Amino acid sequence: MKPQDNCIDYIEFSATDLEEIKKFYGSCFSWSFTDYGPEYTSFEDGRMAGGFRKEETNTRNGVLIVLYHVDLEGSKSRIQAAGGSISKDVFSFPGGRRFHFIDPSGNELAVWSDQ
Repeated sequence: MKPQDNCIDYIEFSATDLEEIKKFYGSCFSWSFTDYGPEYTSFEDGRMAGGFRKEETNTRNGVLIVLYHVDLEGSKSRIQAAGGSISKDVFSFPGGRRFHFIDPSGNELAVWSDQ
């Protein structure tokens, strides 16, 4: 399925132990996983994709909602013009590029693009 602009496309969680988290969600919900090095694994649940990033400490509500937009720079500009702030500038990762932003209520989200 091709990503669509302005839609929630990916959910990222934090985890202190990736092997333990894969075992938990694999046994409870039959999720499948793809590892991207020792600090990241992605999952598929049959409907939505997401991932777990390794963190040193437990994080309550450590969820990052990731939106998709083909025009990453344009999306970044619109967010700033509307009062959002950039918390992590554009960076590359396997499969694309993304940035993080803070909305006017203090929520952090990200926008990614494969372009």
